[in-house]
Amino acid sequence: MKEEQESQKKTEASSKPQPNNNVSPIFCVAMLKNGSTVKIEGKLEELMPTIRDADFSWVNVQVDDLKEEGRNVASMLGFKASVIDELVSQRFSGYNDETSELGLLLPAVHVSKLEVEINKLIILIKSNLIVTIHGEQITRLVKFARYAVTFFKKVPKNLEDVDKISVVLTRILDENNERNFDGIRSIQEQGEEISKYLIETQGFRQQLGSDIYKMKHALISYLEALWASLDVIHYLRYGDAELITDDPIILQKIGMLSTDLTRQISISEQMSSVLASGLEVLQSIYNNQLTILNNRISLLAVWLAILGTAFIVPNTIATVFGTPIGDHVEWHIQLIIVILSTTLSVILAYWIVKKRALVPPKVD
Repeated sequence: MKEEQESQKKTEASSKPQPNNNVSPIFCVAMLKNGSTVKIEGKLEELMPTIRDADFSWVNVQVDDLKEEGRNVASMLGFKASVIDELVSQRFSGYNDETSELGLLLPAVHVSKLEVEINKLIILIKSNLIVTIHGEQITRLVKFARYAVTFFKKVPKNLEDVDKISVVLTRILDENNERNFDGIRSIQEQGEEISKYLIETQGFRQQLGSDIYKMKHALISYLEALWASLDVIHYLRYGDAELITDDPIILQKIGMLSTDLTRQISISEQMSSVLASGLEVLQSIYNNQLTILNNRISLLAVWLAILGTAFIVPNTIATVFGTPIGDHVEWHIQLIIVILSTTLSVILAYWIVKKRALVPPKVD
């Protein structure tokens, strides 16, 4: 019985999902010199024979520490470690041309509602090798790797090494840009949710103000990332670097990336203009509500002033009747005098206020 229970426990324990110890996906997609295309996953040391035997290859490495681990990866693959230091020190984008080596830093944008996260993607290039290094937040290249083998097969074999690497680089840049462009969709969706609050003139004031600020901050961060990407593309589109092709057809594709980025920047700036218009509408609503409140307070103050002024006369008369003089006047006559004086005083005070236009206008 005990053996059966222990066996059952072991079975249950083995059926539970085990933690994935291989956190950093490392893979290599290569076109070998014999003409075959392969994709290999594993430790970087295990990929080195394939890289050496490749006509051209793409290596993707995910690291926990972009600077320290990135230096080790670069050194292992034959790059200068100083290239990593130079790129990581930049904020969002970087371009480091060492003639025989080329290093690029690109922003990888992830938008969750109105939270914009900008991660760093490092691309290293030399002769027939292109390397992408990034943190665990970036998964877009892992998804693209599923189709990388097919893409490599379509690269013409009669091209020069620099042309082949440029074709792969263009595809990686395009994949990164497309995933960055997804961010504007998320911001637009949140903008639609926020726009619903603009028709509410009574509630959601604090929430609306906070959401509009978050959307404005998200747009600014997103635009900053797009401009950073455009800077890097501008360095590449003329093929000035030795490791970038001067083939006009491939350069034209890089130019198309620049056009796409410019269009997305234009869309984002248009959204910023719409947001500014929404802020003006919101400000008008608040100003109108504030004017209504001020008018109500002013109207109350005017009526209090009218009543206060109007009752001065009857109060004075009542005080006089409280003296021995009142003994010579019948009580009902005193009452009539007080009522008439109060009524006439109110009418006179209101007429004076109305005549001098002291009553605030009514605002709907």
